[in-house]
Amino acid sequence: MPDPKRERQRQNRQLGRQAQLEAARQAKRKQSTVRIVIVVVVAIAVAVVAAALFGGKSDKKKTPTTTTTAKVTTTTVDQAALAKIQCNDTTPPDNPKRPTFTAAPPMTIDAAKKYTATIDTSCGKITVDLDPKAAPNTVNSFVFLAKQKFFDGLTWHRVAKDFVIQGGDPKGTGSGGPGYQLNDELPQGTNVYLPGVVAMANSGPNTSGSQFFVVTGNGGLNLEDNYSVFGKVASGLDVAQKLESFNTGDGPPSRKLYILGVTIQEG
Repeated sequence: MPDPKRERQRQNRQLGRQAQLEAARQAKRKQSTVRIVIVVVVAIAVAVVAAALFGGKSDKKKTPTTTTTAKVTTTTVDQAALAKIQCNDTTPPDNPKRPTFTAAPPMTIDAAKKYTATIDTSCGKITVDLDPKAAPNTVNSFVFLAKQKFFDGLTWHRVAKDFVIQGGDPKGTGSGGPGYQLNDELPQGTNVYLPGVVAMANSGPNTSGSQFFVVTGNGGLNLEDNYSVFGKVASGLDVAQKLESFNTGDGPPSRKLYILGVTIQEG
């Protein structure tokens, strides 16, 4: 007949071993969970670092593509009027003396005065009322470059449908500039980039140079206020829209389009 005391001891030893095995299994599961969490955290950290290293801004000066938010209709294009505008295919003379600079020009404009820029293009003239009160450094730079004939013979290297025309790049690729960069003078408010607004292109904060864009359509309503506004088209918005009509979506136009020259009137 089995000894009851020994049987109880045997059962207790068996229960103890089962408890130890169960504790070991629980610890192993916890270790596996910790390892998974560590792997996930490391993967996220690697992704963040990679984005920081390889997702930086390009040197290419351009305005961003528009977002998918709903557009507010602010202007319509008169196609019949645009059809009457004649464009010139003549290539302007080379400008081998186009200067380059190592620093932004000293302040020479008077913010209390009125400055008007006339941009002569392949399709006609665009007159811009500059805004030295809102963007004194930007206007000062634009006036300086115009008087140095920096813009003469450059192309409108980017035209984007219902959005912008962009020029002022001596390389004609979207990556050139005058040799210096300007601090931003950003506008305030919403729906800033209405048709006719003239602003600086950039590749990030405080990187404006000589490239500028004219808003030609409703696509500008989706831009964030990251671009220094320094003027507004007073006349010739139809000329800007005619230039934009040679778009192939967003990029170089279907034909060469030139900035023949920029003259400044001070009043």
